[in-house]
Amino acid sequence: MNKSILAVAVTIASLTLAGCGSEASQSAQQQQLQPIDVAQVLVKPVQNWHTYTTRLEAPQEVALMPRVSGVIDKINFKEGDSVKEGDLLFTLDARPFAAVVDSLKAQIESAKAALEQAKSEAKRAERLTERKAISTEQAESRKSTLRQREAQLLALQAELTAAELDLEFTQVRSPIDGVVSRANITKGNNVLAGQSVLTSIVSNQQMYAYFDIDERTWNQSFTDVTAQSEQAVVMQKVGQTSFNYNGKINFIDNQINETTGTLRVRAVFENDEQQLRAGSFARIKLAANKVSEKVIVPERAIGTDLKNRFVLTVGEGNVLEYKLVTVGERYGSLRAITSGLNENDVIAVNGPARVGPGMPISPNTVTINSDGIAFTLSNNHSDLVAKQ
Repeated sequence: MNKSILAVAVTIASLTLAGCGSEASQSAQQQQLQPIDVAQVLVKPVQNWHTYTTRLEAPQEVALMPRVSGVIDKINFKEGDSVKEGDLLFTLDARPFAAVVDSLKAQIESAKAALEQAKSEAKRAERLTERKAISTEQAESRKSTLRQREAQLLALQAELTAAELDLEFTQVRSPIDGVVSRANITKGNNVLAGQSVLTSIVSNQQMYAYFDIDERTWNQSFTDVTAQSEQAVVMQKVGQTSFNYNGKINFIDNQINETTGTLRVRAVFENDEQQLRAGSFARIKLAANKVSEKVIVPERAIGTDLKNRFVLTVGEGNVLEYKLVTVGERYGSLRAITSGLNENDVIAVNGPARVGPGMPISPNTVTINSDGIAFTLSNNHSDLVAKQ
């Protein structure tokens, strides 16, 4: 009897210990689950953005050369300054040109006196001819002399006009508004008309950016765009992390380049704050006109498995599942998914950095932040972050 009681007691104790061990194991397993940030995917109307590289060009650029040859007498500008059209930049020694002008003026006065005498003699010849006191031959000679004197005066006046222009051209002025470079030739040096480059000037109120769009992309995304459409573009200078400059397309070439299969396009940017310089390297982004809804996830949520791209989604029982995806355009720190996910999927927002498919997790629900990121042309372009 005592042995039976002892056996029952042993059995009960064993079952109790087994139950306690199972509960402790389950509790330990729950405590060991990895806490992971998860979020429901975003669905946004988006446009595909196309990126092109270019260098900025000034709409107007002048290699300033003198119109007359001479010696530089004075430089009238500070190198690197902004100048206006008509500002005096160089002065050449004007004395030789002034002397020519004075000489021609004197010759004109002499020609005028000779012309008056020729007119008087021609009139007298007419009166004498009426009285037949002079031969017809002599009268015609005096009329011919009058016409010669008139022609001589006109020729001298034309020479004077040219000489006065040469005198005016000794003052070399800026033909455009812009920024002047350094003086290539300094005071005291002789310069040749139409050959010596005194300095260069580039306009700075606007900047042009030329870039080439391949024929396929143009036909797929921009076939209805014209220069009059003023298609919006955004630009980023080298060393910057955002596209801070807004512009528009104002020129589209009239034919496809048969060699490269591309179409030359020009965007124009206002330069009111003088932050843009000709020759600067830049990246241009423009959006396709077609808008479509796409699933959006953080770039870091996407993993790479050999040639495949995948995302970890949260399945039944908070177990991570492996889903192959096809990625689309990047929008700041986010990426469009063109296939593989739907709007109800919940994903591991930090990707496969610490977890893998088939792993149970402890989910920590967060929200995907899309503030300040441009998905379409109606968004704020200046906040479009370039992390490509």
